[in-house]
Amino acid sequence: DWSSDVCSSDLSRMSDERSLREMICEVGRRLYAKDYIASNDGNITARLSDTEILATPTGVSKGDLTPDMLCKVNMDGEQTEGYLRASSEVRLHLHCYRKRSDVHGAVHAHPPKATGFALAGIPLDQLSLPETIVSFGCIPLAPYVVPGGDELPKSVDGLIETCDAILLANHGAVTVGSDPMNAYYKMETLEHTAHITWVAHTLGGVKEMTQQQAAELLELRDRLGYGSKVPLCDVSPKIQAARDSLAEPSATPEDADLVALITRVAADVLRERGIKTS
Repeated sequence: DWSSDVCSSDLSRMSDERSLREMICEVGRRLYAKDYIASNDGNITARLSDTEILATPTGVSKGDLTPDMLCKVNMDGEQTEGYLRASSEVRLHLHCYRKRSDVHGAVHAHPPKATGFALAGIPLDQLSLPETIVSFGCIPLAPYVVPGGDELPKSVDGLIETCDAILLANHGAVTVGSDPMNAYYKMETLEHTAHITWVAHTLGGVKEMTQQQAAELLELRDRLGYGSKVPLCDVSPKIQAARDSLAEPSATPEDADLVALITRVAADVLRERGIKTS
């Protein structure tokens, strides 16, 4: 009957929320264990609905979270539930959710190698690691703003629309995904990329791929299904050029034969006129 349907729906929502609370706590433990955060740093959120998110509280180590500690915040940034206070940086997460309907989890942390690049003002946008190109395209750097300040959300404008991992200048990094765990895994990939890139720099520099090699990886990305599920950050001119090359029509066998014929005829004409060809 109608009442049993309502109860079933309520139970389903409660189960989903409980799972998300437990997932956020697990992400917090992993971030802390990996040294991606220290003390009370970082924040994690999950989209509960079109109007509300779950968020980690401020002033608490994310390695010691329990499900009851989490806060509920509406899309206007107002806390609607929780005995602890949500971080002011939750506004960055809300901005990501507003910009991307596909995002249902977000993580902000300070992984040491990636944050080192952010402090140095160096984006991870070189065409070097195949896994990074397939997963992200590139990892850009957002401009510096005061952490927790009013300008923090807008600092990722023009990037968050297509980027799942962003360095925050002098601050850390933010990643987004289909849920908090998915966003956490992207933070792992981000830090792994930063670590390998740093090692390469100490050994003499990064050897970048050619545009053609990058284009082949973008084709692989599409074949694996990433193209339809995960946005490609193409703010790097090199990524844009590689992707544009995929859109250019390739010559058909008939075109190639025609070009060869024209080349031979032109060479014959030049020879008849006594003009040497190389």
